[in-house]
Amino acid sequence: MSNNNVPEKAKNKKPNFFVRAGRSIATWFREMKSEMKKVVWPSRKQTINNSIVAVVVMLCSGVVLWGFDELAYMVVQALISLGN
Repeated sequence: MSNNNVPEKAKNKKPNFFVRAGRSIATWFREMKSEMKKVVWPSRKQTINNSIVAVVVMLCSGVVLWGFDELAYMVVQALISLGN
């Protein structure tokens, strides 16, 4: 036993919540910084091209959903008019 003045309970005591949380947050930031160095960022041309593709796909999806909505509306109106 190298340190007779420190009780056994104090040797095995975990750091408090705030110390553990601070260490966890610091570790997370170190790991995030390490991962960000590995990222291969797209060029300006690739970013613009991908943005255009995304907007076109969203517009096409919107048109298709609008078409289905209109079709469903017409079917419901036809069923309602049959009941009158």
